[in-house]
Amino acid sequence: MKGILFLCVANSARSQIAEGIAKTLAPESTQIWSAGSRPTNLRTEAIKVLKEIGIDISHHRSKEVSEIPSNQVSTVITLCAEEECPLFLGKAQRLHWGLPDPAAVDGSAEKRLNAFRATRDELLQRLQNWFQTATAIN
Repeated sequence: MKGILFLCVANSARSQIAEGIAKTLAPESTQIWSAGSRPTNLRTEAIKVLKEIGIDISHHRSKEVSEIPSNQVSTVITLCAEEECPLFLGKAQRLHWGLPDPAAVDGSAEKRLNAFRATRDELLQRLQNWFQTATAIN
């Protein structure tokens, strides 16, 4: 695995959570990025739910997909569900893990945090399984 890119529209929640988790699970030689087609701001809820499991992404920022070195990306994982996913024009294996956007959840602060926790937990499970499978193959 050379490099993994997680793509969303805003690069504010799902892709940032995935990047944070992946950096703790990937082999040291693997580069991990996240980006979006219309980046906004990193959601404080994403920072908070990752902090709950010991991962600090408070230094992250939302990035445009054009900022990522496409020649270093070997796998692109799109995380969009209800919205149109951004395109990545580089040569890479493509996976799609459609997840609802926790930033789109309305309601109380606790309801929104629970949506972010659900996204975190789903991504943690998928990434643990994926890295375990990828390591067994290599």
